[in-house]
Amino acid sequence: MYEELNNNTGSGSYYDTNGGYVHYDSQSQMKQPKKKKKGGFGRTIAKCTVLALVFGSVSSGAFMGTNYIGKQMFGDAVAVEGAEENKAGEGTPTTAVANNSSDVYDVSDIVQNCMPSVVSITNMGTTEFRTFFGTYEQESQSSGSGIVIGRNDTEIVIVTNNHVISGAKEISVYFNSDGEDADENNVISAKVKGTDPAKDLAVIAVQVKDIPKETLDMIKIAAIGDSSTLKVGEPVVAIGNAYGYGLSVTSGIVSALNREVSVTSDGQTITNRLIQTDAAINPGNSGGALLNSKGELIGINSVKFISEDVEGMGYAIPISDVESIIGDLMNKVTRDQVKESDKGYLGINGVDVTTDASKSYGMPEGVYITTITEGGAADQAGLRKGDIITKLDGTRITGYAQLGDTLRYYEAGETISITVQRLEDAEYTEKVMDITLSSGTQVGVENEE
Repeated sequence: MYEELNNNTGSGSYYDTNGGYVHYDSQSQMKQPKKKKKGGFGRTIAKCTVLALVFGSVSSGAFMGTNYIGKQMFGDAVAVEGAEENKAGEGTPTTAVANNSSDVYDVSDIVQNCMPSVVSITNMGTTEFRTFFGTYEQESQSSGSGIVIGRNDTEIVIVTNNHVISGAKEISVYFNSDGEDADENNVISAKVKGTDPAKDLAVIAVQVKDIPKETLDMIKIAAIGDSSTLKVGEPVVAIGNAYGYGLSVTSGIVSALNREVSVTSDGQTITNRLIQTDAAINPGNSGGALLNSKGELIGINSVKFISEDVEGMGYAIPISDVESIIGDLMNKVTRDQVKESDKGYLGINGVDVTTDASKSYGMPEGVYITTITEGGAADQAGLRKGDIITKLDGTRITGYAQLGDTLRYYEAGETISITVQRLEDAEYTEKVMDITLSSGTQVGVENEE
């Protein structure tokens, strides 16, 4: 039986002066947070830039960590009842209080109640460098933030931005704690449950058994608000792992709603309608919480605009727009990356169908299959040249590189579903097929994703 706790609880982009967003993969060495951390990280970001995508399980059973899922499964009564609890790890949203002596809102109660639902995330991966002498890889470390949205007997589930964990070989989550030796004991390994690159969302999980009891008792699940009711001018609070120093707090207002923002991530341009705020959102804040005056989660921090001519333009994903997506990702099977020798392959080559290409040529976004290896997984499943792969095991596929990253979690011989769009009678028709992944030797690894 899953538990519902309803509480009050580096990469980026540079702005092209021609008006576009250009993705930048930050490799700044953001260290794991320490209580008495000294020093800094990174260098001053170049002027006239946009830091987009700012750095920022439960097996297959249903989580009820968000109000959306609770309402869908049991009705509004469950969500309301959960919000009225005030036990360890549970609570009611806290309203910011206006200071009579000034126009500044005191948000300390919000911070006290909501901080335990926000975590710091460290991504250990590799970065590919291309030089005159060839291509080589170098280990990299970057930092982001996450929000606790669910829990059952075995896992704590956290939502973050997809770019925060993209390409990671190892993901670590840091839970704030006032306990002794908190720095060592509260950095816990996490695994990926699911991602949605098109919405820049990812859900990861931490095993309950790996978390010290005193830390586990302090963890809260974020209370989910309704971003569709937001009004311009409402006060908001942002909590995140800015610059990898550990959790910090900024505050501001809702500056605008439904701002269409396009950024480039993992070679793909993604466009979403976001909440604009003047609350400071810095590198490391991606995946962190944007809270309303009641301490409810109304946005997931994602984008920061920086320029010597511009001040206070940050963006967050509206929570009400993605609740159902998060719910789906929460209920996927938690996976580890498999050994390279065990990795499963489709036996295809392909090219990206980007957002721009989709609009220009009337094609679905995804991966256009250019060649199929005879006898490989795709060939045996009945895929054809010209098919466009849009989903793999329920995960939305937006590009060839992302398809390869997704396959890192599946072994050869494993049977999964694949969704393609096939051109028939001048129209694309969706087809869902079962496909048994090939080994590298069966398809020729040198030609594979």
